[in-house]
Amino acid sequence: MPSQCTLQVPFISRVHARLRQNRRRARGGTKLKRGSRELSENHSELLKRSRGRDSLGIHQFTSTSTSGPPTTSRQRTPTNMAPVCIRTVLISESVDPRCRAILEEHGIRVTEKQNMKKEELIAEIKHYDGLVVRSATKVTADVIKAADNLKIIGRAGTGVDNVDVDAATKKGIVVMNTPSGNTISAAELTCAMLMSLSRNVPQAAMSMKQGNWDRKKFMGAELYGKVLGIVGLGRIGKEVATRMQAFGMRTIGYDPITPPEVSASWGVEQMSLEQLWPQCDYITVHTPLMPSTVGLLNDETFAKCKKGVKVVNCARGGIIDEAALCRALESGQCGGAGLDVFVEEPPKNRSLVDHPNVISCPHLGASTKEAQARCGEDIALQIVDMVNGKNLVGAVNAQVLAGTFSQESQELIKLGETVGAVLQSCSASEKLFSQAHITTQGDCMKSCGGYLTSAVLMGLLNRESGCSANLINVLSLAKESGIVVKQSHRASEAAGVCKVEVVADGRSYKARGSVQGGVPVLLELGDSVFRQPVSLTGTLLFLQASAGPQLLSSVAGALASEGVQIESFSAPVDHTGDVWYCVGVSSLLQDLSVLKPLVKDVAQLSI
Repeated sequence: MPSQCTLQVPFISRVHARLRQNRRRARGGTKLKRGSRELSENHSELLKRSRGRDSLGIHQFTSTSTSGPPTTSRQRTPTNMAPVCIRTVLISESVDPRCRAILEEHGIRVTEKQNMKKEELIAEIKHYDGLVVRSATKVTADVIKAADNLKIIGRAGTGVDNVDVDAATKKGIVVMNTPSGNTISAAELTCAMLMSLSRNVPQAAMSMKQGNWDRKKFMGAELYGKVLGIVGLGRIGKEVATRMQAFGMRTIGYDPITPPEVSASWGVEQMSLEQLWPQCDYITVHTPLMPSTVGLLNDETFAKCKKGVKVVNCARGGIIDEAALCRALESGQCGGAGLDVFVEEPPKNRSLVDHPNVISCPHLGASTKEAQARCGEDIALQIVDMVNGKNLVGAVNAQVLAGTFSQESQELIKLGETVGAVLQSCSASEKLFSQAHITTQGDCMKSCGGYLTSAVLMGLLNRESGCSANLINVLSLAKESGIVVKQSHRASEAAGVCKVEVVADGRSYKARGSVQGGVPVLLELGDSVFRQPVSLTGTLLFLQASAGPQLLSSVAGALASEGVQIESFSAPVDHTGDVWYCVGVSSLLQDLSVLKPLVKDVAQLSI
């Protein structure tokens, strides 16, 4: 079945950078020239062209059938998130002024609107490419659905439980936090909680303010020689451990990710939770809030602990079951708790806050001048670095982007996407692909399989109406479409080659491609190995036909009658049976059916 596919790439982000530079210098009265022409002459036109595009442009797909007229064009953006074009950012909470200053220094327009209600945020978010929040703003699925232009959500702090990461991922939005911005502040507050619990400092201070002198009432205990259990051995857990070791505490811990030999190097003996609970005099939790950590300390867990164990939560409300903690405090199984976080903030149920053995704070873990300055600065710099294609730090749902900031990776992304688009165009079936197997070949391709696979899937999925596939969401979109994706690597075969095999409607289609001179080339289509690599640029016509001396002249005649000129012709090495040819042409053919009498199958692709 003849089909056609138009792939327009790319509108480079350097245009945006140049325009921002032009605006900054123009404010100082300086005229910029590029050669003999002033960039300012094209300023308005370039802004019009750039509006609504990311840095790698728009893919536009059309398809026709010999039995009817061409269908309507369908546009979809964005196609690539490395780098991302960010022009406007909304800051919805109180963030250190350095955040705004850094963003504006790099040509990003910033708006600050605090204390918005959900409905106000939904109405406002559609105007922005980026959103910066702390912990109060709830970026729900409804908010993300309304965010037509949003490309990044930056959390100025650790943890992203106030962001619907799944919804953001499906829409291709990067979710980023500042993993180390408030580490020291959170660790220091945890240590303060542990010391306060051991010596009843807050209760004694309040008693003094009331005019009392109750020395015996506030008898405490030394931390020296006690066992501290640390659940979660990331950055904060490590800092807590090293500080409390200075008090002579023995530190034990649990973490499903940090290797035991790593935690042992900073003095923490790892063990299972079942082994940890009975040994601890104090327990502190430093995990994200997720299904596996909700209610981690509950009735069953408290029953396994020492009687009188003291617990601290400066991480996320809900890791400790609040109702179970109340029961443990009342029974004496828990001797005290230090809480900086709650399931509901501020908590309406004050049973824990008012308990005499509980010390609490209004979520102050990151509330230091240093942490706020660091988080605000970090999130701004992380956004700028990603936009400029320099680095990727703190992205919680876009690990695939980490290796895509080099010239070589960008070329491979273009290769994967164009090879996928060729297979999408040349597959005769109108049904969805059911399988996709991407194989990288050669040592130089060993580390690029992840983003290359995603790039291929983008090319394949771009024919779906309403599909906005990019490197972040394409795996999710493929899964939803029922495509079984497999990625493998072979070190012994031809270096620098990407092989793709897809299945649609029970039929298999395959292609091999590479990058030569910075340009993606097609080496093989189906079982047809081309004599010379086909440069995947310009307008290409793919023909499947039996070899014959009159084929080229017949095709040339049919094209000429439609006002289309042949610019190149690529033939396969083996002419046995139905084989694929590639013809470079001056423009897209309006009606592919004119070639139907001459060939078995035909497709066209404009790059």
